[in-house]
Amino acid sequence: MSEDTSGSGYVESEYRRDSKYLSDRITADGSSGWPVEPGRYRLVIARACPWANRSVIVRRLLGLEPVISMGMCGPTHDERSWTFDLDPGGRDPVLGYERLQQAFLARDPQYSRGITVPAMVDVPSGAVVTNDFPQITLDLSTQWTAYHREGAPDLYPEHLRDEMDEVMERVYTEVNNGVYRCGFSGSQRAYDKAYERLFTALDWLEERLEHRRFLMGGQITEADVRLFTTLARFDTVYHGHFKCNRQKLSEMPVLWAYARDLFQTPGFGDTIDFPQIKEHYYVVHADINPTQIIPAGPDTSGWLMPHGRDQLGDRPFGEGTPPGPVVAGEEVPAGHGPGGIAHR
Repeated sequence: MSEDTSGSGYVESEYRRDSKYLSDRITADGSSGWPVEPGRYRLVIARACPWANRSVIVRRLLGLEPVISMGMCGPTHDERSWTFDLDPGGRDPVLGYERLQQAFLARDPQYSRGITVPAMVDVPSGAVVTNDFPQITLDLSTQWTAYHREGAPDLYPEHLRDEMDEVMERVYTEVNNGVYRCGFSGSQRAYDKAYERLFTALDWLEERLEHRRFLMGGQITEADVRLFTTLARFDTVYHGHFKCNRQKLSEMPVLWAYARDLFQTPGFGDTIDFPQIKEHYYVVHADINPTQIIPAGPDTSGWLMPHGRDQLGDRPFGEGTPPGPVVAGEEVPAGHGPGGIAHR
């Protein structure tokens, strides 16, 4: 449900994610009714959200900025919707909306499910096409190939897909969603079970990554993108706020080096806004943090420490090349990266 806890709640004291998304797809042949078309769609994200962060990274790695514009919501939301409070006048400059909810209601005036990011919006109609976050990134890789930049990586290689799908499913259920299962547990028993599942999976990842640079071997794939957005938030919010506290990421030597390797790769760390991440979790999750006080720490300067993973050889982008500089207007604000200001 992409960072919006409304409508999910607790079932038998265990957290259950609302996964009822608008599942339309934007396809190269247009058979879905939504054809790939440069300039037609706007990707709406929030930097705080790990699910939206995936689409920001993939769009950047593939060089799709010239053909898919991006709108950014602020780090907090109320029960109704994410809002465009970072934009002048509090309105998205392309869609003209104050709230992402307006795009969902343009699609279905009776829409009553979660208003989530990321969302792909059809600019001419102002209506959401899809908020199915796992499929959005796969389609950016497989359906928008005509518009990938020269040197773009193959993030979903056909010969690896069967194994990748299995790895990504385990990463999703046990890690990406596992931290939420800990944080929103409604009983001690549910929390203990969730905690054990999470750290069992993290131990598996430590072992898997000890002698391979990336999850699928020698170069970055979608699987790494999906794991990275959770790791980037682990010490900052999940360790304390969600009680995922057996160890910090910085105390898991293989995963910490792997995460730093990705963070220091263009397209990854330059999408991470630590103050917005903290503001979202500590303010929006008032049931967990009733005071809504945003902690000053942790120190994030360690993300820039040498990682040593290049000793494993391999090339992050295979035969391709890293993306260029961040597009003007999409930069993470100065001071919001490693070692920057504590919070807004």
